[in-house]
Amino acid sequence: MAVNYSAKEEADGHPSGGVGVPGGGAVGGGSGGAVKTRKPDNTAFKQQRLPAWQPILTAGTVLPAFFIIGLIFIPIGIGIFVTSNNIREIEIDYTGTEPSSPCNKCLNVSWDSTPPCTCTINFTLEHSFESNVFMYYGLSNFYQNHRRYVKSRDDSQLNGDNSSLLNPSKECEPYRTNEDKPIAPCGAIANSMFNDTLELYRIENETKTPITLIKKGIAWWTDKNVKFRNPTGDGNNLTALFQGTTKPVNWPKPVYMLDSEPDNNGFINEDFIVWMRTAALPTFRKLYRLIERKNNLQPTLQAGKYSLDIAYNYPVHSFDGRKRMILSTISWMGGKNPFLGIAYITVGSICFFLGVVLLIIHHKYGNRNTSADIPN
Repeated sequence: MAVNYSAKEEADGHPSGGVGVPGGGAVGGGSGGAVKTRKPDNTAFKQQRLPAWQPILTAGTVLPAFFIIGLIFIPIGIGIFVTSNNIREIEIDYTGTEPSSPCNKCLNVSWDSTPPCTCTINFTLEHSFESNVFMYYGLSNFYQNHRRYVKSRDDSQLNGDNSSLLNPSKECEPYRTNEDKPIAPCGAIANSMFNDTLELYRIENETKTPITLIKKGIAWWTDKNVKFRNPTGDGNNLTALFQGTTKPVNWPKPVYMLDSEPDNNGFINEDFIVWMRTAALPTFRKLYRLIERKNNLQPTLQAGKYSLDIAYNYPVHSFDGRKRMILSTISWMGGKNPFLGIAYITVGSICFFLGVVLLIIHHKYGNRNTSADIPN
């Protein structure tokens, strides 16, 4: 049967002498162009000819796997658990909610209390702290992971961009400007910076000896040297660099007065940098100071009586929060955390127990003849 095409159909793109098919191209004579097809390429991947391996689970492969996992995980878990328990750690809660607490008088302190409320808590170390000691402050019921709170910052401003210094991001609202002046640093995170002052003393024969607390080296190197920078200009005159800006609402002093040392002042102040790295959980701790071991023959903190002097500036009672000071040593696996060791021991014990159960079942039922007898 002949097929005739009109001039209009030829103008629309149908080649003469062929039949158009779905998917493009034409079948038959015509111009002799390449024939288009929807068939996948003839490759091992597209034609599903790649080699495959499917394990056959038998008693000879499953049972050894359970026992091997158990024998590996249990010793590792015991080692991690023992290492965690060898870490010395003590927590001192100084929120002051208890009427008998020395800090109870400071419970309802405000951000701008002048002079700041002070209190002293005495405590005893039952065991010496041998290696370097890390001093943390801890907060509870403080949700730094809230979405709007996490976004309330201007990273360009914190990285020293001069234009962002005077024109902060709108993400910082409502802590973007104050009295028609841009806030530096802007945002809710910076505005709520922890500002209690903690001092540690050793008490011996009724004499208080101050413990040297190191305030440098507490922030991540990448934060200190890459993410946070002061505005460009005369680095020795931070007052001029931050001219035209104002301090956060809750801060008692501007950012260029956080420290007397130029390499730890302004946006590169390490206390400020540590606070700006938000926590993932509502109960968290952040590094506050370092106590270095000076003599290998003596522990860093000897067992005995100590006192913690606190300038209580940070209010937490309004949201039922709690504050604490933590002294801790570390090991090769970090701070004190028994969960990982317990998890390894639990998983290893379960695998070993299942291996024993499956071995008994296999020994009892595995040799039975499963073939059915066919009657004559």
